[in-house]
Amino acid sequence: MADCTLTAQQPDHASPQYRGGKFRNPVRMHKTGFLGALRIVYRMLFDKPRDTAPSKPVPVRAIMRQQLLVAPNNSVFRLGHSTILLKLDGQFWLTDPVFSERASPFQWLGPRRFHQPPISIADLPPIKGVILSHDHYDHLDHAAVLALAAKTEHFLAPLGVGDTLVKWGVPAAKVQQLDWWQSTAVDGVRLTATPAQHFSGRGLADGNQTLWASWVIQAGGQRIFFSGDTGYFKGFKEIGDKYGPFDLTMVETGAYDPQWPDIHMQPEETMQAHIDLRGKLLMPIHNGTFDLALHAWNEPFDRISALADARGQTLATPEIGQQLNLRHIPATGKWWQQLL
Repeated sequence: MADCTLTAQQPDHASPQYRGGKFRNPVRMHKTGFLGALRIVYRMLFDKPRDTAPSKPVPVRAIMRQQLLVAPNNSVFRLGHSTILLKLDGQFWLTDPVFSERASPFQWLGPRRFHQPPISIADLPPIKGVILSHDHYDHLDHAAVLALAAKTEHFLAPLGVGDTLVKWGVPAAKVQQLDWWQSTAVDGVRLTATPAQHFSGRGLADGNQTLWASWVIQAGGQRIFFSGDTGYFKGFKEIGDKYGPFDLTMVETGAYDPQWPDIHMQPEETMQAHIDLRGKLLMPIHNGTFDLALHAWNEPFDRISALADARGQTLATPEIGQQLNLRHIPATGKWWQQLL
């Protein structure tokens, strides 16, 4: 079924990314420092602008199971934040499934959803595979993983994240964990874990104990890139040279700030990453669902839309739940402007 993969029973961190007891990015990272971190926390808790969350309900197009079953191959449904449902070769795949009310270790505290998912986990059809980019709470949802475990055949994760899934109760036989540039094939769909520039951890004492990754997904003649979370780095050009051109790039555009320049991208960097990847259609993700930064909630959409117009790039900004078909590049409107 797979090649060049590590299973969850082998927590082997003999990886070029694993040095000194932690996973690390290839380049030296910006250090905020203790006082800088305190300033960020203070602003996030007590000095946030009012426009970091929408003042009106975010539009959501409800998805029915029957709609998914009859949808053509190469259909894409954005469920919120970085959670994307893909229909490839007649099977369904989910990226970074987060269905909980809050992206937090607690469901009574932390960033709360702007909108509900357009479909529940119970109503989803059987899932061929879940693709995970890293272990942060807005990408790895404990409750969602447990709810998906019985109806999902495969979980694909970066090194160490697979061990977390097994600890939570996902059968080890369902889990594969990959290092950067390792690939696996699942029923005709080829997946490659590719580099990203980020960090990991779910608590105070587990920083960078698991790897982070982007993903290349190849199926049915289509090439799709999923960025996970990442700063801008030269790896996009290398991924584009090795695996591009991409029919669709799903690249983070949101939760950015000059105070954390290495781990998230400004919209201008998102656009450059898409161009480096040789992407045909860009769908900006990591926005519109949770309040995770200090910018206006609609700013990522406005900035990336203006950049696409200026640079002649094709952009898809679907409403939550809206069906896209990669065989026919869709026209999507600026729905967020109706909420201003």
